[in-house]
Amino acid sequence: MTRSAPNELGDFLKARRAELSPRSVGLPDGAVRRVPGLRRDEVAMLAAISTDYYTRLEQGRIQASEPVLHAIARVLDLDEDQHAYVLELAGKEPARPRHQEVQTVQPQLRRLLDDLTSIPAMVLGRFTDVLAWNPLAAALLGDFGLLPEGDRNYAKMVFSDRMKNLYADWESAARTTVAKLRTEAAHNAGSPRLTALVNELSDLDPDFRRWWTTHHVAAHSVGTRTLNHPIAGTLVLEWDTLTAATDPDQQLVLWTAAPGTPSHEGLRFLASWADRSHEPSSGSAN
Repeated sequence: MTRSAPNELGDFLKARRAELSPRSVGLPDGAVRRVPGLRRDEVAMLAAISTDYYTRLEQGRIQASEPVLHAIARVLDLDEDQHAYVLELAGKEPARPRHQEVQTVQPQLRRLLDDLTSIPAMVLGRFTDVLAWNPLAAALLGDFGLLPEGDRNYAKMVFSDRMKNLYADWESAARTTVAKLRTEAAHNAGSPRLTALVNELSDLDPDFRRWWTTHHVAAHSVGTRTLNHPIAGTLVLEWDTLTAATDPDQQLVLWTAAPGTPSHEGLRFLASWADRSHEPSSGSAN
């Protein structure tokens, strides 16, 4: 089943105003409302534009100027990622060049992965495709090499039963993954690969389907996650994302723990276990 989103900008603005209360923007609560959040006329008034203009913008019937989009972003209290997303959807940012659907890992990233023996690391491409990994990442998250090539995708893995058991804060991790995919939808509008991935996850998981429709976006590059690992026990790890200068669509993801902490010792134990057992595969998707 193929789905389309002909008015991504309007859907996003509608979702954001539904999250705001009149009181949060300095307006009286007034009478009982038929729908949650701000009305179109309230957003228009606060942005100093006409209600008709804002309505046509949200319905996808006109294109707004950049100053108007800035004003609406201010009214809707959009964060930096959301603001950039609105501008990109409206075509106000330089268009990213269209890419081929198939990616291969950059050679220098492959060499770096080979040299990282005590830190779990992997390379993610567009749409969170797992392009390459080191043995410790496989021991931490699962052996990517055992998956069919088409399933080596981090978003798919996050919504698997294994990841739901692995992440102590699974909902937060999953929501962040959905928001990152939503951001990529603006960068790669019309991509058959992304459309197929979203359709597949929407059909398979009701949580993904519900969170996708909230139109949240994110471009987070750092964070902390707690993992309940079956071998290493509880691990509290910081993850960091480094973007390749030679290909901005490839990111090196690293998982680390501060030296001397139980989680650091847990990673060392996991590395030792991986060396002693069937060595998890280290490789790439291509």
